[in-house]
Amino acid sequence: MDPQTVIARRIARELRPGMLVNLGIGIPTLVAKYVPEGLPVFFQSENGLIGTGAPPEEGMAHPLLTDAAGRPVTALPGAATFDSALSFGLIRGGHLDLTVLGGLQVDQEGRLANWMIPGKMVPGMGGAMDLVTGAKRVIVAMQHTAKNAPKIVKSLTLPPTSARTVDLVVTELAVLAFRDGRANLLETGPGISVAEVVAATEAELTIAETVHEMTL
Repeated sequence: MDPQTVIARRIARELRPGMLVNLGIGIPTLVAKYVPEGLPVFFQSENGLIGTGAPPEEGMAHPLLTDAAGRPVTALPGAATFDSALSFGLIRGGHLDLTVLGGLQVDQEGRLANWMIPGKMVPGMGGAMDLVTGAKRVIVAMQHTAKNAPKIVKSLTLPPTSARTVDLVVTELAVLAFRDGRANLLETGPGISVAEVVAATEAELTIAETVHEMTL
């Protein structure tokens, strides 16, 4: 199973009935493919749609149904569309139960950097700052390393997205929870040992007495 699928399938297990959920660009959009059958979850796209479904099959995309990045999405029966003002009112007003965002780095206290790399072209922050600040729960979906360099670090070297810390990070190697300024290792990826997670992580980890392997 490829890393992105592992991450998306594991995050889908965090969904609960009736949740209003925002999925960010990249790996987070894949979560919609793995919602357990019969689980009523409402996905919100910050460009003004509640009721997004899984990405459409090839040839079935509708030009007016896209996510915030302009990629095709589907709309489930009962979906609602609205303008950006209402969309960000939902986000900033604390009405989102959960947001799932990509990440460039997360430090050992749980602060996220995900919107720019200095010196590179930046199209804009988008809704990342609002989502991290406004959602009731924040999960980061990202691969554990980039070019063999750890992405879970002691201190951010990239501009932070928000002063607020995230709740959970899911990578292909691990599930980490952030509580009381600590990075807590809860689960390892399929076939991954605790030692492999520690070796791929710069941040200091608090390791649970029992670390289970992810259930996907």
